[in-house]
Amino acid sequence: MTSTKEEKQKIIQEYQRNPGDTGCPEVQIALLSHRINHLMGHFDQHKKDHHSRTGLLRMVSKRRRLLDYLKSTNLESYQNVITKLGIRK
Repeated sequence: MTSTKEEKQKIIQEYQRNPGDTGCPEVQIALLSHRINHLMGHFDQHKKDHHSRTGLLRMVSKRRRLLDYLKSTNLESYQNVITKLGIRK
């Protein structure tokens, strides 16, 4: 099951830079992290779902690229995002 509209709006409002900002890397990383966490629960029940696992790997790679971009452009924002989401140590 995908995220509801209300969940997405809540995530967007929490991570956006300016009102109405939905395309900044922080918002995209947060939305991808939410979807990744949701899929991890799916794989606990469906261990042999390899097609969804391919999509998960694509999402993880995209999030990694966005995090690398954010780290190179705005280090302070990068550190805030990874601490809020609990991605790194």
